[in-house]
Amino acid sequence: MWAEESIFYQIYPMGFCGVPFENDGVERHEILKVLDWIPHIKETGCNAIYFSPIFESDSHGYNTRDYRRLDVRLGSNEDFKRVCEKLHEAGIRVMLDGVFNHVGRGFWAFQDVKKNREGSRYCSWFHINFGGDSNYQDGFWYEGWEGHYDLVKLNLDNEEVVQYLLESVAFWMDEFGIDGLRLDVAYMVNRNFLRRLRRFCDGKKQDFYLIGEMIHGNYNDIVNNEMLHSATNYECYKGLYSSFNSMNMFEINHSLMRQFGKDGQGLYRGMKLLSFVDNHDVTRVASILQNEKHLPLIYAVLIGMPGIPCIYYGSEWGTKADKHEGDPALRPCFEAPVENELTLYIKKLCKIRKESKALCHGSFRSAFLTNKQCIMEREADGEKIFVAINADENPFTANVNLGESRMTDLLTGKEVLCEGCVNMEPYTAMFLKKS
Repeated sequence: MWAEESIFYQIYPMGFCGVPFENDGVERHEILKVLDWIPHIKETGCNAIYFSPIFESDSHGYNTRDYRRLDVRLGSNEDFKRVCEKLHEAGIRVMLDGVFNHVGRGFWAFQDVKKNREGSRYCSWFHINFGGDSNYQDGFWYEGWEGHYDLVKLNLDNEEVVQYLLESVAFWMDEFGIDGLRLDVAYMVNRNFLRRLRRFCDGKKQDFYLIGEMIHGNYNDIVNNEMLHSATNYECYKGLYSSFNSMNMFEINHSLMRQFGKDGQGLYRGMKLLSFVDNHDVTRVASILQNEKHLPLIYAVLIGMPGIPCIYYGSEWGTKADKHEGDPALRPCFEAPVENELTLYIKKLCKIRKESKALCHGSFRSAFLTNKQCIMEREADGEKIFVAINADENPFTANVNLGESRMTDLLTGKEVLCEGCVNMEPYTAMFLKKS
């Protein structure tokens, strides 16, 4: 499917557009800012965009008020339709955040319950006990997501709720031509709902792509032929930065072997998981890496490993932000995109990946491994690429037979002699292919 050969660009619209945190009801047209960034997104090498929540919400987007309206702070539905049209014209697919596990307190059906209590026809849309009380002193208790009572848990066993959500998905598919959804907190979303969603989307648009947020657990639980196509690869997210900070490439290699290994391992072999070095919920990679020389290298591993790479807006030029500074620091507004050496390097990586079946679909094998160096083999349809990383400050010779005496480094275009060994310069990555 298209997503498996794509490189995603993630935007958190509320921060990207610099809108007020609380919904003040004032319609702005800030989402049109995306139009100015389309050339940069395309030039970087991304051909799909993942928008974090855009539906009308109370504040940060994950507390939905209305599933069928662009948040008023971002603009109108017509504004977003124009954005989608221009993205599609540029060859960029559009994926939205589907927050279907819970809604905000401002959600119209919950507001009806607050007003009419037991008399509301929407009581069964939620998990409510009129014999208790909430932290907001509503005079009734309700289940909130993981104890957060600003996030009201939906009853996804209720057929009316399911139909409302499916019709909402159809609205964005039909009116805006969206190409997929990323399911928020998919690890805890009702499994029967995921099955219904998959069947519904398949029936409307065969290549509609569904990715689930999985922070922990077995990805097979929700990624299969009946539910979602993919999930967020948090296991390898941790392995990526930790391998560089601890100078222990065994860590990311272990995760990749466990997930995709050919030799009896590979719990998720064949899956195309969404891979990332940072996103809207975690410290920026430029802040979490202890050695700035490792920044280009971590992107080389991201592009070279199995999965669907996703780049978080601003990180392509090395923006810093720490989770301890709060979510707003992770989700800033930039006046304009920046292009520097890191951006140009990522652009080269993206071009290499999009032109390679081995990198998009290939098997994974660990060809060489030390604490500070690794060589990954990717192979598909007769194409074989070796991704070689030297994270050390010193040159290194890897005594390994790659099966070819001469290869081309796709990053530099230079020929590399590989007669029983690979010579690696300090702090470098190579994408080696048969000359």
